[in-house]
Amino acid sequence: MEVRLRSTTPLLLGLSLAAAILSTSLTAAAADPASVPTIRELPEDWYPESLAAGPDGSLYVGSWRQGAVARVRPDGSAPEILVKPGSNGLANGQGVLVDARAGLLWVCSGALGFTTVPMTPSALKSYNLATGAPRGSYTMPDSGHCNDLAQDVDGTIYVTDSYHPRILKLSPGETALGVWIDNPLLGSGDPKYFLNGIAVDPQGALYVSAVMAVPYVLKVDMQPGRKPGAIHRIEAPRTFKNVDALRYLDANHLVLFESNAFGKDGPYGGAITLATLDRDRITGLRTLAAGLNDPSSGLIQNGRVWYIESKYGLLMAHPNDDPAVPRHVPFHVGSAPLSK
Repeated sequence: MEVRLRSTTPLLLGLSLAAAILSTSLTAAAADPASVPTIRELPEDWYPESLAAGPDGSLYVGSWRQGAVARVRPDGSAPEILVKPGSNGLANGQGVLVDARAGLLWVCSGALGFTTVPMTPSALKSYNLATGAPRGSYTMPDSGHCNDLAQDVDGTIYVTDSYHPRILKLSPGETALGVWIDNPLLGSGDPKYFLNGIAVDPQGALYVSAVMAVPYVLKVDMQPGRKPGAIHRIEAPRTFKNVDALRYLDANHLVLFESNAFGKDGPYGGAITLATLDRDRITGLRTLAAGLNDPSSGLIQNGRVWYIESKYGLLMAHPNDDPAVPRHVPFHVGSAPLSK
């Protein structure tokens, strides 16, 4: 069914409402690509917001409603609940990132409601990658909102803030999130909502998307010493339908997950788009998958783009009546071929 956002809930879908994400968007699975199922089932009523992949090809899928993370093995077996609901204060599970080198799973925890677990202040959480046991919690300063995250080659994690025009960071050994860059250019002209998805160019630059629907993505240069540099607006030939997450493919391509968060094209107006870059312009857009119900995140693996459909409209239709939210709603991770 078609559900329109109310004026009091614009961020709830626009936030990706993440991803989060892989330290890079290119992760190889151990299995033969031809033998890997192209659809993987998730638990009922999962309402996924983001996913990441481990070095063995396992997928880690956060739940915005259950405050949990599921692990889906590449053999197509039933999903397991790795991070239990509400563990370590996890509320709205947003961006997810696998740090295989440190043996950690990182998750952005939001505080937007519509969950089956208690609300807690927005924070960056970490868990043991193998067992799901809690490891750390880093509260967002100044009542920020942890939306999505990415990691550079040195292990530093960068976090988008949807309530401030800024990116925060957490380097190995640090005990608190710090502001990496705070600049009004990191927004879309909306006075309340700012950043959504994030991806790291292995050469150093960061790409980020705005919460609102705009005809561009943003790029932040990286200077020596991991200092932020200039901010570039990468103009596109059309307005995007809310880029909830983005993944770096190579120096000339980004994969954009257009969630259609504000429902202007109905519940199945979401799409996954391959963007061709030429310096500070997007010169080409090609649809990889369309007709999707809130595709808020995804990743590239084995020559395919894997994605989730968050179906947030089913929650937003009942903002003050949780018993009316449909039960036993099915969810899965889908995929489509990736080619340039």
